[in-house]
Amino acid sequence: MDVDPADYRRINLANWNSRVPHHEIGYALHEHRDDPTHLSGVVRFDRPRLGDIVGLEGVHLQCHIGTDTISLARLGASMCGLDLSPASVEAARALARELGHDIAFVEADVSDAVAALGAGRFDFVYTGIGALCWIPDVRRWAQVVAALLRPGGRLFIRDGHPALYMLSDPRPDGLITVQFPYFESEGTRYREESTYEGDGTAVASPDMVFFNHGIAEMLDAIRAAGLGLESFEEHESVPWNPLGDACERFGELGEWRMRAGMPRIPMSFTLRARRPG
Repeated sequence: MDVDPADYRRINLANWNSRVPHHEIGYALHEHRDDPTHLSGVVRFDRPRLGDIVGLEGVHLQCHIGTDTISLARLGASMCGLDLSPASVEAARALARELGHDIAFVEADVSDAVAALGAGRFDFVYTGIGALCWIPDVRRWAQVVAALLRPGGRLFIRDGHPALYMLSDPRPDGLITVQFPYFESEGTRYREESTYEGDGTAVASPDMVFFNHGIAEMLDAIRAAGLGLESFEEHESVPWNPLGDACERFGELGEWRMRAGMPRIPMSFTLRARRPG
């Protein structure tokens, strides 16, 4: 069901604010506290593809409660984080202070990131898993990314694959169907009573609006923003279980993929692009 674009921000803000206390439980923050070298599973997956970031100034867009941002700082970058949710920003600031990291966390919508942070400031922009589906206009987003980067600066994305975001939850008979649009639309309302991490209890604001973006739409937006594509790779896994019993957990990082006997599908992708120097 399409949603009035004026409503999406209000709905998603309430949803993400309500997820914070659940994610403070489910994100295993004790691992960051107990080991000053600990990296989130997301950043450990990204690390071989991210490249050397020691001494670079980076911004993590849609940083949520900051575990990935802190992990990037632990790899030697001078980090800044930006998020729409004040509850997320407050939690991220508290965690960074507790762990002794000097990271500026800024409350702002991604579309306002240049005004909030400054143009041409960063050596790299990092956008982590599960972020682009909250962006209504991928072309506008790419323009913001390009404006944040210094000449020669780079963009790194790992996100859920748009083919995955088309699929329904498994039916009682186990069948998975195509339910949501592949191409960018006015937004699709979805209701999820609990969040992907935490104790399984209900979130206070379960409604959300998401926006899928086809691969060609994303690549074209990046090109139109003046960024040069350096690499693109598809992966068969994501860090959360997107399809219930159809998926299995595997590997050191505990990611999820289709279980044995099910068709292999792309579940996430990584992309690197660079602003010309």
